[in-house]
Amino acid sequence: MELTITGSANKLSVSDAVFGRDFSEDLVHQVVVAYRNAGRAGTKAQKTRAEVNGTTKKSKKQKGGGARHGALTAPIFVGGGVTFAAKPRSFAQKVNRKMYRAAISSILSELNRQGRLKVVDAFDVEAAKTSALVEKLAGFELGRRPLIVTEDASENLFLSARNLPYVQVRDVQGLDPVALVGADSVLITADAVKKVEEWLA
Repeated sequence: MELTITGSANKLSVSDAVFGRDFSEDLVHQVVVAYRNAGRAGTKAQKTRAEVNGTTKKSKKQKGGGARHGALTAPIFVGGGVTFAAKPRSFAQKVNRKMYRAAISSILSELNRQGRLKVVDAFDVEAAKTSALVEKLAGFELGRRPLIVTEDASENLFLSARNLPYVQVRDVQGLDPVALVGADSVLITADAVKKVEEWLA
């Protein structure tokens, strides 16, 4: 298949397996959830009744004082332990390489079908100025949350986009499913397309 290059009469030949794949919602969902979970710290920790700092002495006499009870470290008391206390754990989910690449291909294919994947010959800014990037992006209809993907994103491009809260810049190595799914449109250079195709083929 061929992708139209914005601002040029040329077309870019690409693999159907990468940019013409059927969309698999289940696969994409699984990979996105696994990717987000891999970034979770998993350091939440609470104390059980055995771990809280407090005496385990019986709080009052057994009879004549209403409800009978032992230590004040029990979960029903303020300052007591937690019944099912959270402990540090890993949220990582296993996703093999074939599934991950298939999900990226599926997302790119769906973006292409919806007209949200825009290919350009090259994209960069001469100086690290946010205003220059805003002016350059104004020439494309990218929506509120654009994702810019280049083969090797320059420092000027990263710095220019740093103060724009909804604009993300990625090189091909830093491309991830969460960034692709969250973008209104993806602006990608022709060199980056070829590099992505080599990666996912």
